Amino acid sequence: MSAPDYAIRVRGLENRFDAQIVHQNLDLDVLAGEIIGVVGGSGTGKSVLMRSIIGLQKPVAGDVTVLGHKVTNLDARDMADVRRRWGVLFQGGALFSTLTVTENIKLPLREYYPQLDADMLDHIAAYKLHMSGLPPDAGSKYPAELSGGMKKRAGLARALALDPQLLFLDEPTAGLDPIGATAFDHLTLDLKRTLGLTVFLITHDLDSLYAICDRIAVLAEGKVVGVGTIPELMALNHPWIQSYFNGPRGRAAQATLAQNMQTGA
Repeated sequence: MSAPDYAIRVRGLENRFDAQIVHQNLDLDVLAGEIIGVVGGSGTGKSVLMRSIIGLQKPVAGDVTVLGHKVTNLDARDMADVRRRWGVLFQGGALFSTLTVTENIKLPLREYYPQLDADMLDHIAAYKLHMSGLPPDAGSKYPAELSGGMKKRAGLARALALDPQLLFLDEPTAGLDPIGATAFDHLTLDLKRTLGLTVFLITHDLDSLYAICDRIAVLAEGKVVGVGTIPELMALNHPWIQSYFNGPRGRAAQATLAQNMQTGA
């Protein structure tokens, strides 16, 4: 049996802010081609973990390897080369308010591929809009003119601009109505299948965890206290895991999944 192919490996990660310890001796492996959900209570450092992986947060200790490169040791030039291989959708989309959606999508293309002419940039931006499920006329709009769901998709289009291998999604369905959240889940799963993406998904949405995640990593006590499929996690005798997956919302999500499987949805 061949060794697994890892997209991300985190070893001994430690993050702290003054006297507050966020992570201590945190380990995590993300397999290439999977959608991994990252969950945990408020203050467990889910977004801090993501920022450490993508180089926006320098950890106190530990190593982070992404797509075969130890990013905690890279200089600025090498880090830029690795960074073009992932895309990030931050909470709320994090779009530049003074730029149209198309201009937002073009930003990373201009940075990494300055040789592209205007026609090619327009073509790529239009294609990314289509991939993200936005209509063509959304490209000329400013973020303030978009609904919450459209902002998320516009942010996703920008995250996909450089054809990444790895996609980071930070609470992508937060604030969306159930129909919009389900549509975004289906879009994420379709992109993963068609593009061969690895997806690192921070979410509180139990429906998303049941619907699209291959495995789930649970953060508590400054580290990953469990990682696996939902049945594997539910077999663990950890109080937060049990209350999360066996609480009222967890049972509702299980019922929704079972109903969807029966109806073929």
